[in-house]
Amino acid sequence: MSVILRPGKSSATEASSFSFGDMTRVELIWLEQQTEFWIRFGNGAGEQVLDRSRRVVFFMPGSVFAFVRWAANDYGTVVSRIDIVRAVAPGCACQTLPFVRPGGEILLKIEGWPKVEEVLRHIDAIEGLGIYPTEVDPDHWRHVAHWMKAGEAPRPYSAERHAAWLRRREIAK
Repeated sequence: MSVILRPGKSSATEASSFSFGDMTRVELIWLEQQTEFWIRFGNGAGEQVLDRSRRVVFFMPGSVFAFVRWAANDYGTVVSRIDIVRAVAPGCACQTLPFVRPGGEILLKIEGWPKVEEVLRHIDAIEGLGIYPTEVDPDHWRHVAHWMKAGEAPRPYSAERHAAWLRRREIAK
């Protein structure tokens, strides 16, 4: 088993101050047309290859990532889900999520392939603005989840809203 460190947005000093045990671990599985778990976006701090079809990706506390799970059997799709999660620091309270250890702060949880596709299109639209989805206001992901669960279309994310979020985040530091 090898561990590969990939540089993300965090500095080398910040990454070196955490061990893999202090990070959120996400197990990814890829069995073509059977079980497909993948990261749609996120800045992983490293990964561990378990075998040809499984690997573990590590995320620093505070990192935001989208985790997509799809599984099927002989009769069709049995699981279609996307979760947008913020990794938590060691010892912090968190929500549990299958294949995510120890868990995280769930910002969005959507099930059912048509709704998952809608979230993926929403992410594409944000990227189309030149904004990386990990930098989006966490409240926006909650907004998307609530409106979609109510059967309504969420408001699109805009460059103006993003600028306001960045200013708010800077003031809070």
